[in-house]
Amino acid sequence: MKTKAVLTVEDVQKINAAAVAEATSNGWNVCITVVDDGGHALSLHRMDGAAPSTAMMSLGKAQTSAVARRESGAFEEMINGGRYAFLSAPNTAMLEGGVPIVVDGNVIGAVGVSGVKSAQDAQIARAGIAAVTGA
Repeated sequence: MKTKAVLTVEDVQKINAAAVAEATSNGWNVCITVVDDGGHALSLHRMDGAAPSTAMMSLGKAQTSAVARRESGAFEEMINGGRYAFLSAPNTAMLEGGVPIVVDGNVIGAVGVSGVKSAQDAQIARAGIAAVTGA
């Protein structure tokens, strides 16, 4: 039987704090969502000034990243590369900004961010993840 790490409440709090700090230091108002490895929401933090739509978009990015076991931006790259069939994939957010949380080679969750340019969303997500993985 395989054993793997799971996200704790403390981990989620650290992720949120680091992600908010990254966004704040750049003057960005975003929504940050943390999910477990099945894409179930553990937290959603919408900063003051972030559009209401960012709540749905950040959740979608996080869920996509968690269940696909890769960054959500990979799907955006596939579509930009001409693989338009991916547009029909169900329940998939195909924008950069969802980043998996990987510990000992296992995806244990993901962070999705929405509110600024996609690359900046991913930057914020990675900053949050680094608070618990050191990567």
